[in-house]
Amino acid sequence: MQANLAKREPEMLARWQQEDLYAQVQQACAGRQKFWFVDGPPYANGDIHIGHAVNKTLKDMVVKSARLDGHDAAFVPGWDCHGLPIELQVEKKHGKVGEKLDARTFREKCREYASEQVGRQREDFKRLGVLADWDQPYLTMLPAFEAEQLRVLARIVDNGHVVRGFKPVHWCLDCGSSLAEAEVEYQDKQSTAVDVKFAAADAADLARRFAVTQAAGAGFVIWTTTPWTLPANQAVAAGAELVYALADFGDKGLLVVAAELVEALAKRYGVSAQVLATAPGSALEGARAQHPFADRTVPVILGAHVTLEAGTGLVHTAPAHGVDDYNVGREYQLPVDNPVGSNGVFIAAAPLVAGLHVRKAEEPILAALRESGALVHESKITHSYPHCWRHKTPLIFRATPQWFVSMDAKGLREQALDAIGKTRWVPDWGENRIREMVAGRPDWCISRQRYWGVPMAVFIHCESQQLHGETAALLRRIADKVEAEGLEVWFGSSASDWGVDEAAYEKCSDTLDVWFDSGVAHQAFFKALLPQELDANGLAPQADIYLEGSDQHRGWFQSSLLTSTAMRGRSPYKEVLTHGFTVDEQGRKMSKSLGNVVAPQQVLKTLGADVLRLWVASSDYSGEIAISDQLLQRTADAYRRIRNTARYLLGSFKNFDPARDQVPAAQLVAVDAWAIAQAARLQEELKVAYRERQFHLVYHKLHNYCVNDLGGLYLDLLKDRLYTAASGSQARRSAQTALYHIAEGLVRWIAPILSYTADEIWRMLPGDRRVPVFAQAWHEFPVVPASSLDFSLLQAVREPVKKELEKLRAAGAIGSSLNAEVTLYAEGETAQALRAPGEELRFWFITSAASVQSASDKPADAADAGNGVFVSVQACAHAKCERCWHLRADVGSDARHATLCGRCVSNIEGGGETRRFI
Repeated sequence: MQANLAKREPEMLARWQQEDLYAQVQQACAGRQKFWFVDGPPYANGDIHIGHAVNKTLKDMVVKSARLDGHDAAFVPGWDCHGLPIELQVEKKHGKVGEKLDARTFREKCREYASEQVGRQREDFKRLGVLADWDQPYLTMLPAFEAEQLRVLARIVDNGHVVRGFKPVHWCLDCGSSLAEAEVEYQDKQSTAVDVKFAAADAADLARRFAVTQAAGAGFVIWTTTPWTLPANQAVAAGAELVYALADFGDKGLLVVAAELVEALAKRYGVSAQVLATAPGSALEGARAQHPFADRTVPVILGAHVTLEAGTGLVHTAPAHGVDDYNVGREYQLPVDNPVGSNGVFIAAAPLVAGLHVRKAEEPILAALRESGALVHESKITHSYPHCWRHKTPLIFRATPQWFVSMDAKGLREQALDAIGKTRWVPDWGENRIREMVAGRPDWCISRQRYWGVPMAVFIHCESQQLHGETAALLRRIADKVEAEGLEVWFGSSASDWGVDEAAYEKCSDTLDVWFDSGVAHQAFFKALLPQELDANGLAPQADIYLEGSDQHRGWFQSSLLTSTAMRGRSPYKEVLTHGFTVDEQGRKMSKSLGNVVAPQQVLKTLGADVLRLWVASSDYSGEIAISDQLLQRTADAYRRIRNTARYLLGSFKNFDPARDQVPAAQLVAVDAWAIAQAARLQEELKVAYRERQFHLVYHKLHNYCVNDLGGLYLDLLKDRLYTAASGSQARRSAQTALYHIAEGLVRWIAPILSYTADEIWRMLPGDRRVPVFAQAWHEFPVVPASSLDFSLLQAVREPVKKELEKLRAAGAIGSSLNAEVTLYAEGETAQALRAPGEELRFWFITSAASVQSASDKPADAADAGNGVFVSVQACAHAKCERCWHLRADVGSDARHATLCGRCVSNIEGGGETRRFI
């Protein structure tokens, strides 16, 4: 085995591609039980980063370990190819639609750009040693995938989950489009917080509700951090169970606020307050208030969302700009008037701020409130606020006509929650996380106002704004055409081309949310690339596992869950594994400004993919995953220890043919049989660790085995036998047999992690290696007889002996341990167990002599080795055999070989030594 992974791995990868290794593996696994893995598609934009490397490597480990369990496990990689980021890149290079190119040409450029990005990312993923069907990936822009996406939509329409709504959605002013929940991130933002007085429209009515004689000049005070939404106000919301006070706030006037907040508000306003009367919130329902600058009065309504956590206890309600506002507004049939256009500019009918952008409307609104006396208080606050994950800019809530997958119209929420409970979540906290998200999420807005995407290929009645009665059937017809001719068959058509009355129906111009694209991969990927795996109803098999970062509980895991449950009533996966994000050793996120970014491409060039893969395996992915140059270097050291173990094994097979030279289990030297049993026991532990996706346990067990069990003991013991025993002797063949089985096990154990190294080892092992290592199941170790030796006792005594030998070496009395002899002192069964190896006991300690005496004969300076055993070591006085380096009394006893011991003479010219135990 040669080193220099960074140089040799590309050569090995070229051979894999030339041999079509993936196809070989799939052919070899054909007929086994299927293991279905669906790849969460990365976005086709930009080079891969270290997070991508972690993700794809973990997926590769899962699939490769599934083959160890005897499965036919395919890995079809995917890419997410539609959406705004690609549009933005194309706009930079080619211009916007309508300026320098038409929509059709724009989509062509988007497709070309996505294809280029897929090609770049694919080469990096391949270099990582990820074995997948790179020549036939699933792309969400494949016509067959896009067509099946429309068929999935048809099934969801059939099941009654798609509804039309004029609802508030997260709207990015820079994107010019609504955003999905997964496209929203929360950051701190400084906002202007205002307390605004809505004067009572009927003072006498208000007085009656508070049971006072008069309430002239009184008003309801709301608090908001979005003054720009005040033009859309349609109500003031109170809490039915809360108690409200009519209080005199001095020069601020008579104000209605929550009774519990009077003292705090007086302090905030810098005045003193006197409560004149109180009333329950339910008593205020139906009161009217004057909008502070619009020519309308608004009702006081009751809402369960009203609390005392912040503000005044009364909530400004604008159904066009908030989910809670919209929901309570529906109960009271409030108008959903949206005064803000898609470009963020107030429409002409908007009071006070018509023609102004929302980002410039705040000051005119505040000025009007000050002038009218409605501005009770203003301040600056910093709070968590939704931002666009692409532009990092604040979002607005804006009511627009959109298409939604309803969470409750047909019980989708309950179905999804039930499906979550039937799924295995790794780590298990993932279940609670996604359950809380699904339980509290709003309806899913699946329509977008983009050019580059799968069309929302439906027809809408011009008057009722409802779907065509034959929508599902039309979607299937359109899907068939898209699969045959591409998306332009829709974009370039009219309603009449599909047999739809243009006078009654309009063609929808929206595209589908990109999370819907990737969210239907559980079905569309199979239909596009593995149609033979669909059942009689055209439905795909349930995936055995999904694997993505922990942010996907609100993203791909959820969109996949909802589309699958909506179309067929079950989750798309049996198991979901999530991993954390990469950070540096101080726990900081990767950042160019901090200079702590670790690029996978650079690691591949310097240390190689297997070192990077070993780092991934060694990390506990359930939390944040730390990476740095120092950590990678430590991983490289660990890799070398594993590799050196493999080199030792491979170097032991000279003239060994497993078909001819293996020693039967019953005839193995005891320590060889024990070593095989130890390896078999370790394999059972590794099976569990791999099945539980505990790759860091696999790493630690493998590393410990190579360093301690093999390098620190067994391989050390075998050096003498392998180097001195006759080539074809039972002693040497027994050792080779054990090493052969250990190597057969080891190469399989490391294959999911150290893929390049495993393939290299596999090709160098003796025997038939035509079937690739990645198609192998777990090694079948021979069943060995129970050992007559107490290896636990021998191991326990070995360490104290080594310590005593080291003392002797430090004193200059010996060089190596072969310059010494050991005497153990014990009684009874312990002494009997130590004597069991007889003359071969010395090989256990790698000394020239070893004996067992009665504990009563131990010298005063004998060291306590525990277990009732005492140790004494001393330099050996005999001559050194120049062949085995043992110091033996019989060196030179054969006149023909004056410098050899009797054992070596036998190994050279006689029948060879016999080993039974060590």
